[in-house]
Amino acid sequence: EVQLVESGGDLVQAGGSLRLSCAASGFTFDDYVIGWFRQVPGKEREGVTSIRIRDGGAYYADSVKGRFTISSDNAKNTAYLQMNDLHPEDTAVYYCAAESSVIGIADMVPVDFGYWGQGTQVTVSS
Repeated sequence: EVQLVESGGDLVQAGGSLRLSCAASGFTFDDYVIGWFRQVPGKEREGVTSIRIRDGGAYYADSVKGRFTISSDNAKNTAYLQMNDLHPEDTAVYYCAAESSVIGIADMVPVDFGYWGQGTQVTVSS
């Protein structure tokens, strides 16, 4: 059974940092792309960043470039999202998602990812 479990969401002040984790199981981690998405009520789910686990190739949305870093620990089957210099507009539920690496890392379309975690809340206060 495929499982993705996010953790690390919290309340943080603007300018602060958080690291989210996405623990994966039930599939061959190396053969997948892991994406991080976020969603606020009333808005569509937004692609933030993704990583192709096998070679570490990564994509970032313009809104997070230079502030967020995606990484993975293949031995732990875990992907991470390091978020620095957080802004109030980064407030959202953050989801990790997985799909086989047949998709491109820039393919940040939610419907193209077959597996999803339950989400973790990130709140940035001003």
